[in-house]
Amino acid sequence: MEKEKAFLLWFDQLERKDVAIAGGKSSSLGELTSHVDVPVPYGFATTACAYRYFFEKTGLYEKIKALIAGLDVDNSAQLREVCAKVRQAIMDEEMPQDLQDMIAQAYKELGEKVGQADPFVAVRSSATAEDLPDASFAGQQDTYLNVKGAETIVAKVKECYASCFTDRAVYYREKQGFDHLDVALSAAVQMMVFSKAAGVMFTVNVATGDDKNILIEGAWGLGEYVVQGTVTPDNYTVNKATCEIVEKNVNAQDIKLIRKADGDCEEVVVPLDEQNEQKLTDEQIKQLAECAKKIEAHYGCYMDMEWGVDERDNKVYILQARPETVWSRRNKENGAPKEEKKGTTDRKVIVKGLPASPGNVAGRVHVILDPSHIDEFKEGEILVTEMTAPDWVPAMKKAKAIVTDSGGMTCHASIVSRELGIPCIVGTKSRGEAATTTIPDGIDVTIDATHGVVYEGIIEEPKAEQPAQQVVAAAEYFPPTGTKIYMNLGDPELAEKYATLPCDGIGLMREEFIWTTYIHEHPLYLIKIGQPEKVVDQLAEGIRQVCQAMAPRPVTMRFSDFKSSEYRDLKGGDEFEPNEPSALLGWRGASRYYDPKYIEAFKLECMAVRKVREEFGLKNLNVMIPFCRNVEECEKVTKIMADCGLSRGKDFKVWLMAEIPSNIILADQFNKFVDGYSIGSNDLTMLVLGCDRDNDTVSHIYDERNLAVRRAIRHLIEVAHKDGKTVSICGQAPSVYPEFCEFLIKSGIDSMSVNPDTVKFTKKLAAQIEQRIMMDALTGKGRQEVEDLNW
Repeated sequence: MEKEKAFLLWFDQLERKDVAIAGGKSSSLGELTSHVDVPVPYGFATTACAYRYFFEKTGLYEKIKALIAGLDVDNSAQLREVCAKVRQAIMDEEMPQDLQDMIAQAYKELGEKVGQADPFVAVRSSATAEDLPDASFAGQQDTYLNVKGAETIVAKVKECYASCFTDRAVYYREKQGFDHLDVALSAAVQMMVFSKAAGVMFTVNVATGDDKNILIEGAWGLGEYVVQGTVTPDNYTVNKATCEIVEKNVNAQDIKLIRKADGDCEEVVVPLDEQNEQKLTDEQIKQLAECAKKIEAHYGCYMDMEWGVDERDNKVYILQARPETVWSRRNKENGAPKEEKKGTTDRKVIVKGLPASPGNVAGRVHVILDPSHIDEFKEGEILVTEMTAPDWVPAMKKAKAIVTDSGGMTCHASIVSRELGIPCIVGTKSRGEAATTTIPDGIDVTIDATHGVVYEGIIEEPKAEQPAQQVVAAAEYFPPTGTKIYMNLGDPELAEKYATLPCDGIGLMREEFIWTTYIHEHPLYLIKIGQPEKVVDQLAEGIRQVCQAMAPRPVTMRFSDFKSSEYRDLKGGDEFEPNEPSALLGWRGASRYYDPKYIEAFKLECMAVRKVREEFGLKNLNVMIPFCRNVEECEKVTKIMADCGLSRGKDFKVWLMAEIPSNIILADQFNKFVDGYSIGSNDLTMLVLGCDRDNDTVSHIYDERNLAVRRAIRHLIEVAHKDGKTVSICGQAPSVYPEFCEFLIKSGIDSMSVNPDTVKFTKKLAAQIEQRIMMDALTGKGRQEVEDLNW
């Protein structure tokens, strides 16, 4: 039978040119089996023809076409709902009997070929558009490991078909311009490697494009945990020409994914004596490198491969191989990677500023003076501007670094950059020269945001000689602390990345990020045009991402705290927002929520919170009320919340942002309506000292360590604790000033919420301070307070 009409083909019947027949993964496995001298577990693949036969026989094409009509993949809530319906529609259909029989017979023959009855196999999805040099669909569909039995294999093949319509696969196809109904799926049924160690390897440095070495990553157990980023793998660098090991970084691993003896997989703890061991022998590293060289030579392009070492015989196997897409597309057509821009060792300072978010990078400058030009900003450029605002966040996320004329350590650019992990220098004007007038647009610069300096050109750092084989064991310990260490977060997309940090939860989730990144439209405008559900769905989706990533740890979301000037920047905002002489002290926070002009919009926020807690079942979500000027406001807002189904209880806490002196002075009365406080030290310092924190002229006066501020904080803690309320702080002061952190812990603060980049530092600092306090109590010889902190 012609390949194009076959429902099933063995690996040695397939070649890489057969992508349209069996998808990228299956055809590549066939190519490796047939033409490359590397060990590949044997198997067979169902074809695109079989997939289309199943869909045509069951009428699925028409059903799916109707379900995806009008789908907006950028609407994550709609995307999730539609894709779930499509997958369910596929699973509800019975696979044609002749196709079931053919798969079952092939599985039986596979067992006979390898000498095993009912062998364990991996069933891997292989899309007809994946693993192409200019578009990789890797990881978009599902893989099922360690399964056996003909009926189970048939069921897993159908699940592979359904996984063609996962949220991520549909989103990716849409963005790459592939028609959802044109793409077909093959299922590769491959002998299972009982991996005691597994991982990935590349024949090019995927960060730099350097192709002199082979990079290998490996971890204990099955390779899924390496691909998913669940564990930190060992890194081995091998010289491509000589196959000599250049460098080894051995990382500690405490968990691994293993196959169960009777099928399926499970997570287990790595034995203590293995946690810091090298995962591969030097000989196995070199064997893998030899395989990588053969595969690259055969394919003629940089390669991305997955491998496993079988626990039964210690044999190395190649499980998958696909072209590496980024550097293959950029440079392989022109030979070696393009020469990097010429560097310099001279250090010519252009401007200096405040080191708001640490890091050292180099790149091309893009000066933006008018917000209307934000869309012109490209990925990887260095953003130079007067100052950022919330609606700049999409551009900021693309930036390699940010430099501003104005602002201090607590301005928008500083806070967002620290959260995104982007190097940032602010307030250059206060240090002599404004960046926007001093740094020419389009030049290359080096940013030292650790010290607040911008240098001309791309500076090359001298590299110290490294030993031929350097072994680094990385295992970081964080002692438990009585003071909880929470984390500040705004961008939901970063939740998964930061969830592994040693924090006790999210102490401040900024709702504004969801508005500026996903919604873009004013809530009252959406109500006016009859689309209030967009607010509820988009807010709920963003909040869900964070709560799900952090669960079961608590997440405290602060209700919207835009100023009127920032709300006006949202689509339709001009109609609903006043022009205020001082928006910072104007219509913001709690004063909006009960105002007849805004109350319906606030109710939508409450509905989103309720949806996350009740529909999504994420009960770790709590809320915070910002900028609440008096007790009457607090009572009104909490009543509206209760009317919307958000009443305080054992598993739902309402916090008050303590950022106005009245919150401190009247804490005994505020206690009645809230479960605790989160000190917003940025605004509190500004309002206690009467000092605009973003004004360069008076910035030298602004200091959270001022005695007036510390007295206010200690008073709040004492009054709150009398009524059993908790107190946290979500400003940056504890992570910037160790003495301020010590003051807070000695004052009895319950928790501190800091930016992601300082969680580890603050955790260790708090532990040291707590231990010092205990030692002082034991010896009676601790340092005495030299200032009277009571008012």
